[in-house]
Amino acid sequence: MILHASCVSLAGRGVLIRGASGAGKSALALELMARGAGLVADDRCEIHKAAGGVIARAPNPIAGLIEARGVGILRADHVAQAQLHVIVDLDHLATDRLPRHLEEEILGCALPVLHRVDAPHFAASLIQYLKCGAIDPDAGQ
Repeated sequence: MILHASCVSLAGRGVLIRGASGAGKSALALELMARGAGLVADDRCEIHKAAGGVIARAPNPIAGLIEARGVGILRADHVAQAQLHVIVDLDHLATDRLPRHLEEEILGCALPVLHRVDAPHFAASLIQYLKCGAIDPDAGQ
């Protein structure tokens, strides 16, 4: 399955960044890369199910490439593949201070979904999420 999305990984934990054209998928991926994440794929992700979860990787022609609007197509060190741990949906804005836990199934696997946060800390928060996860306020943890 091919998705119109970008993906980066930190310590083997992948974040799938999706949204409409121009929503900022590549820009967020670049911000996460500047904070230590590795590029998996930009603009198109090959997704497949594997033991233990969903794996993302770049189609061969675009592996190691990312678009930076106004700068051009950049080369990047890239990660061959990553197991997805979270989906970031840039088409929806998070408005709650402590948002409800959301999930979506991809290829039969449930993945947490985070909505866009229009604040300077968003990329740093995603890095911390990839490192250590988050508490589910609905579960009382």
